[in-house]
Amino acid sequence: MFKKTLCMLALAALAGAAQAHQVWLEQAEGGKAVLRFGEFGDNLREASPGLLDNFVKPAGTLLSGKQEQAAQATKTADGFALPFAATDGESIVAEEASYPIHSFERDGKKISSWYRPAARLVTTLNAQSPKLLLDITPTGNEGEFLVTFNGKPLPKTEVELVTQSGWAKSDYSDDKGLVSFDMPWKGQYVAEVSHTDRTPGERQGEKYDAVSYVTSLTYVKPAGVEPIPAGPAMAPHKK
Repeated sequence: MFKKTLCMLALAALAGAAQAHQVWLEQAEGGKAVLRFGEFGDNLREASPGLLDNFVKPAGTLLSGKQEQAAQATKTADGFALPFAATDGESIVAEEASYPIHSFERDGKKISSWYRPAARLVTTLNAQSPKLLLDITPTGNEGEFLVTFNGKPLPKTEVELVTQSGWAKSDYSDDKGLVSFDMPWKGQYVAEVSHTDRTPGERQGEKYDAVSYVTSLTYVKPAGVEPIPAGPAMAPHKK
């Protein structure tokens, strides 16, 4: 399950979440894409009222060849709805670039950081170009993914791959930012990667010391071993 703990900065930015979370994209057959927040492998989807209300302005982009369609997401009771769906060969990226900056003390020093969650949904494992600041993209080889930061390969970074049942594997990207997994199960997979950039900066006049990036990739494998069902849904956290 997604039990990997993020660094203290990410935990602080989550401001009260019981465990480290990520966002991921999913779309029901025939439906439009929805951005979720919680723990996919634990069948936990945060809700509103609750931790979902910490998000300010999540947005998504439908990538179709050379065309892009961007849109703001609409908050629902258990996610953020996007007005489009990815069809065969298309993909979607989404992120929250306005998550509140959070300040806390560590070793007597005030630290300010913010959490930048993002997600990608792909309909094929054909090679794709990075779009998000921290991104994970398929390379065209089944089970192989490229981890990038600012468009450059990010080596020695842990990636975790999980299914709806909580079955999970983790490995580290190599010197070229590549990581590979066996994907035996039919159905939905979510891969997660995190990276903390400790370069000080400023956002809309507010200074910060670091940014904690967490990005996921969703892929629904059309064939394979029949998946183990998801466990009972976990109750969302209260804000």
